[in-house]
Order: sequence, then C-alpha cells, then structure tokens
Amino acid sequence: MPDTTPNTMEQRLQRLEDIEAIRQLKAAYLHYCDCKEVDAIRDCFAEGEIHIDYGALGTFSDREDFLALFQQLACHDHIIDMHHGQNAQIQWLSPQQASATWDLYFHQINNDSKTLTQLAGCYQDQYIKQSGCWRIAQTVFRPSSTCLVQMDDTQLRLLFAGRQAPME
Repeated sequence: MPDTTPNTMEQRLQRLEDIEAIRQLKAAYLHYCDCKEVDAIRDCFAEGEIHIDYGALGTFSDREDFLALFQQLACHDHIIDMHHGQNAQIQWLSPQQASATWDLYFHQINNDSKTLTQLAGCYQDQYIKQSGCWRIAQTVFRPSSTCLVQMDDTQLRLLFAGRQAPME
C-alpha cells in the first residue's frame, strides 16, 4: 500500500479539512435524527452496501432498511429525541477513508407511553469519500448505560437502569 501520510502543506490542510468535514457530517446526522429529516439522514450514508449495527435495534446492509425502522420508531409527534455526539476521535486513514469513535448521550421523551429514556454509548464509524463528500460507510453503536423511567403527573418510576434495556 502506498504511503498516504500527508507531507506537503496542501496535503496537511486537506487532511484537516477532511477531519472537519467528518465532524460536520456526524453532527448533521445526529441533528437530522432529532428533526426526523429522513431524506437528510439518507444523504449521510454512503450509496450502495453499508453496515449499520445498532445492536438490539438491528443490523442493516442497506440505508433504506435502516430508514424504514427509523421512520417506524422515531417519526411521530409524541417522540421527542435529543442526540448529543461528543469526544470525537477521528482517524484520517487516506484521502478516501477515515474512522472515528464518538460518545453519544441520547435523551428521549415519549408522550404516548409516558416514558423518559436516557442512554449513553459509543459509536465506531468508518467513512468513505464519495463524489467529493464524506459519507458513513459503517457504524456500530453499543450502549454503556440506560435509564428508563415511567412518568405521570405526580412521580417518576424507574423501569430499568443498566447497560441496555430489554426490547419490548
């Protein structure tokens, strides 16, 4: 494999611009999830075969299958989501490939079931550049902590606290 270490000022600048583009891509993905903008979420993923592994939610090799589940679970007025990605560790591998680790803090209010979910975990992502734009080619998410609470007008009742809540 040829050495792709950036040597010139121009190559080093391109590497920094690529890393910032990846940071912006992940921020946009999380924002679009909160806003339930399905078409914009689609554009965050690479075209063709991809790998999405969200553990208990499922594993997908096609972005359309993932988006169908996203629409089923999240695209409702009674679901209010907040995704916070942080602690980015982006590794630029070449002008066409990169990887990253991201921590996630997720907060959801479900006004239908009257539940509140707080979730923390870690993404392991792989990125590729397609048509001059960085896209997610692979993403794996694993929870590290989950707190699920039942809400009513007078109290909160703990339903689950641990690594990953059981699927209903």
